[in-house]
Amino acid sequence: MGDFVHLHLHSEYSLLDGACRIRDIPARVRACGHDAVALTDHGVLYGAVAFYDACRKAGVKPILGCEVYVAPRSRFDKTGAGREETYSHLVLLCENMTGWRNLMTLSSLSFTEGFYGKPRVDTELLRKHHEGLIALSACLSGEIPRRLCAGDYSGAVEAARQMADIFGPDHFCIEIQNHRLPEEKQILPQLVRLARELELPLVATNDCHYLRREDAGMQEILTCIATNRTLQDGGRVGFATDEFYYKTTAEMQALFSAFPEALENTVKIAARCSVELDFSHTYLPRFPCPDGQSAGEYLRSLTYAGFARRVAAGEIRFTGRHPEEEYRTRLEYELSVIGNMGYDDYYLIVWDYVNFAKSQDIPVGPGRGSGAGSLVAYCVGITEVDSSAFELLFERFLNPERVSMPDFDTDFCYDRRGEVIDYVSEKYGRDHVCGIITFGTLAAKAVIRDVGRVLGMSYADVDVVAKAVPNDLHITIEAAMEGPLGDMYKNSEDVRRLIDISKALEGMPRHASAHAAGIVITEDAVHEYVPVAVNDEMTLTQFPMDTVAKLGLLKFDFLGLRYLTIMSDTEKQIRLSEPAFDLKSVPFDDKETYELISSGKTDGVFQLESGGMRKMLVQMRPACLEDIILAISIYRPGPMESIPKFLEYRLHPEKIRYSCPQLKKILDETPGCILYQEQVMTICREIAGFSYGRADIIRRAMSKKKAKEMEAERHAFIFGEKDENGNEVCHGALAAGISEEVATEIFDTMSAFAEYAFNKSHATAYAYISFRTAYLKAHYPCEYLASLLTSVLGNMTKTAVYVDQAQKMKIAVLGPDINESRETYSVVSAEGKKAIRFGLLGVKNVGRTFLAEVIEERSTGKFTSFENFVSRMSGRELNKRQVESLIKSGAFDSLGTSRAALLSEYEKIIDIYMKKSRSRLEGQFDLFTIGNAAPDDYPEPEYTYPDIPDLPPKERLYQEKDSMGMYFSGHPFDEYERHATLLGAVPINDILTSFEEGEEAVYHDKETVTVAGIITSRTNKQTRNGASMAFLRLEDKFGEIELVIFPKILEKYSYFLAPDVPVAALGEISATEDAAPKLLVSRMEMLLANIGDDNVTPLKNKRDMPAKAQNTLSESTRSDKPRTLYLRVENQTGEMFRRIQSLLDIFDGSTPVVFYDASEKKYIKAVGRYVEILPNMMRLLKLLLGEDSVVLK
Repeated sequence: MGDFVHLHLHSEYSLLDGACRIRDIPARVRACGHDAVALTDHGVLYGAVAFYDACRKAGVKPILGCEVYVAPRSRFDKTGAGREETYSHLVLLCENMTGWRNLMTLSSLSFTEGFYGKPRVDTELLRKHHEGLIALSACLSGEIPRRLCAGDYSGAVEAARQMADIFGPDHFCIEIQNHRLPEEKQILPQLVRLARELELPLVATNDCHYLRREDAGMQEILTCIATNRTLQDGGRVGFATDEFYYKTTAEMQALFSAFPEALENTVKIAARCSVELDFSHTYLPRFPCPDGQSAGEYLRSLTYAGFARRVAAGEIRFTGRHPEEEYRTRLEYELSVIGNMGYDDYYLIVWDYVNFAKSQDIPVGPGRGSGAGSLVAYCVGITEVDSSAFELLFERFLNPERVSMPDFDTDFCYDRRGEVIDYVSEKYGRDHVCGIITFGTLAAKAVIRDVGRVLGMSYADVDVVAKAVPNDLHITIEAAMEGPLGDMYKNSEDVRRLIDISKALEGMPRHASAHAAGIVITEDAVHEYVPVAVNDEMTLTQFPMDTVAKLGLLKFDFLGLRYLTIMSDTEKQIRLSEPAFDLKSVPFDDKETYELISSGKTDGVFQLESGGMRKMLVQMRPACLEDIILAISIYRPGPMESIPKFLEYRLHPEKIRYSCPQLKKILDETPGCILYQEQVMTICREIAGFSYGRADIIRRAMSKKKAKEMEAERHAFIFGEKDENGNEVCHGALAAGISEEVATEIFDTMSAFAEYAFNKSHATAYAYISFRTAYLKAHYPCEYLASLLTSVLGNMTKTAVYVDQAQKMKIAVLGPDINESRETYSVVSAEGKKAIRFGLLGVKNVGRTFLAEVIEERSTGKFTSFENFVSRMSGRELNKRQVESLIKSGAFDSLGTSRAALLSEYEKIIDIYMKKSRSRLEGQFDLFTIGNAAPDDYPEPEYTYPDIPDLPPKERLYQEKDSMGMYFSGHPFDEYERHATLLGAVPINDILTSFEEGEEAVYHDKETVTVAGIITSRTNKQTRNGASMAFLRLEDKFGEIELVIFPKILEKYSYFLAPDVPVAALGEISATEDAAPKLLVSRMEMLLANIGDDNVTPLKNKRDMPAKAQNTLSESTRSDKPRTLYLRVENQTGEMFRRIQSLLDIFDGSTPVVFYDASEKKYIKAVGRYVEILPNMMRLLKLLLGEDSVVLK
């Protein structure tokens, strides 16, 4: 065991604190001559299994432990602030499996019961779950050292006695450390004295947070990332010395030469600790079967009942290619494999919650992943895909040779997915069901940006380096060094330092979160198998998905899919006029659906809406479901490169050349190209004679580029293979009459495509959804677009795109109406045609409860006037903010009173009716008060509104945007669109979608483009040298982008950069992986309304005028006599008045301003308000107020 063992070490799973990488720990242990090492991460067991594996593989004894946080009183007491008042540290080491189980329980309860800033245990829990654990008194943050530092020796003794009483004197040790900290030096003699007085063992440790002394700087940077600080902030961040590293035995002996027993005790403790984790068992929960049936019997009965039901319904049709015998033989085969592998309960559990969802009308997907290849799953109703008809392979999902466990991925309506999880939690017990943890890591680009910030480098300098890392999935800095990043590294010392530190930290976990869909269900409480944590009030395993599976727990995936909700909502709207409509009964050979798909008009169609996909569909012209399956499978990174070849072979099949006859049958459905994983498996089976199970193993090895395994399989594929008894495992390609050269070529081609080959089962299931959404769009476009719009409520960019699509299809999208709108977008009749009506839930400040009351009240009769609305709703959840938003949105327009009049009077009318309602409730409104009511107490039957002009069109638009987030009666950009086009502006949405995953990249980072729109906001900032720069939000009809205006550019154009000003901007796209693209502006121009002149130079071809020249007044505007600027405004409280004031602030000068308030019909001098009269300011004012409302005299 050696002379010393480290018993206090923090890996990278002490998040952004520990810098000891688990993969590097065993090598360091060996290099220091040690045989064992402990892992004691702060409060968690996240890395325990990975640590155990890494150590075992390296021949190092792993000691599992944790430095837990102990509450000063009860774990349920969640008061106080600061470390001393909320927790202290205690190191726990597992002596045996009982200790491991107790440590898992303690760690779990520290989250579920004791979390308060940190996951905390208390003495009650320690006393209850101490068996099999050895405790150490911990670092300076332990209760005993903390009391000694405070001069409380007797308190330290009492704390030590309590711990010795809990764990036993031979299981509690006094920990001594020496990191050259004055506090440690101060309390060391007292710790030794205390240990000897109480006859407790001394243990020497080093609080290892990094592996080598030279890593101290790296750990400090990690701490800066965690605390959002930089090295320039002053003072050392993290530890005060560089002694917190993994030291050699000699170094530890030098530090503790006076206490040799403290070193010897580490070896003794290590010898006592022995935990053997079991990876050989699968822990499936049992499904409660009826009538005493076994799981296998019940699954069989469900399978054949479902089979008979689908045959009777015509869902299974026997053919010459797929006769009844094939189905029955396959069902028997699948049931035998499922039973022999012990997955009967698994199928039943999935069947049960899918069945529950369907019984509650919760939309469920037709299938997902390789599980769609199971015929049993189809018969019992887990999936809706006939795997025999589509020739999908069950072995891709489950086979006797498969090492990893299978899992059904199930899509549910994203609004109601939680109901299914709640059902499972209630059925099996909430402590038997939990989510799975996942870790966000310091990935290549992100770590470069984080480290650059900590080092104090400029954003621009770091941005250039980060962008030199390709956007490839799972790219590493090392791999990126082969490109431009390598040149930067060679040529710049700053970049070298940045990259070296970033590489050292790359891949470390940064934070914990929940796996998007994974759920674990266990027979006993989850913490009996794995420790659990709590994240955002959700209970999660402390181990990630792969570790959970390694420990024998099965994952169930509950995914939320927006398009299931869209289809369900569409069906509900259709059934209002066609009660018998059933989307699932729609035939897959509908001609109009394929015409729509082949036209490329598939915006909003599942999996088929990206620009590149639409172009491919136009060329491909799909005519059947199999074609959609092909399209989904080929339009992905990798196979995309084969699209031209695929389309050519599809059009001219005579050009296809197969290297052997066997391939024709296998690749015929994909014009000579390997697209499906199942094809790789079939080639292995048909040509080399592999079993499907072995073929799936080969496919996996190919897809993961496991060179050693692939070479062995290549030999077997070509020459065949026999087992140790001489029995043939596979006959090989040579035995099938294929030459070695051709067989090698086939194997190499498979290897090249296996990495990108798609799961046909998954593609088939998703093709169902693609077809059905296309069908709805082709036959019920109004209902479908209404549901699409509802699904993107709040996403203005997507909403604008779908509204534009509706308009192109001549479908009107109408604003909200108090008598017609429902909660979400709905289909209505307008002028004899179907139209889409905006839902009231999209109006700000309007809640579901109030809307339900409005719809309920409306069912007794439409509202006839605004007063009628207030009168009928005054006894409900009516408030002025809701009403104001509804007025601004135009929801009351159909009642005949202008928005201006309503905004003027709505508060008075609400007050009157509220008073009336209260009087009724208080019993004051009786025969006497009726006769004596003051004439002004209640409005007349027809309320008389003041005679005021309606809001100007622009003000109406601004109020619509303010209340709904979008415009309905027009768009402020409409009248400037022609000028923008002549200047060469491109749609903002095209830029945004170019950087979305799965979308075609029309534009690229650093590309120079022109955009145009209306400025919606401006934020000013100071650079480090004190210069001013600005950030603008620019919106056109379909999107919004941030404009970055650097000081020199701002100096030129600042005078017109204000909200509501229409501008065009030329600049360079700046795209990062973690934010929407921005535009770094180099040139700008104000837009003109309704421009008629075609002789406009594109902005990119224009030369800048000096800022001084742009602001110079023409001779005709010069005058020596004093002047006053008169501005006519509707009132001094509206949004327009605030915008005018903001604009005048920019043009500070010496000319006085006088407002004419049209509502009060009087002139008001703006006290303290003086402006500089410049042509662009005058132009802007006239733009906002109108030509006749701006006078200078």
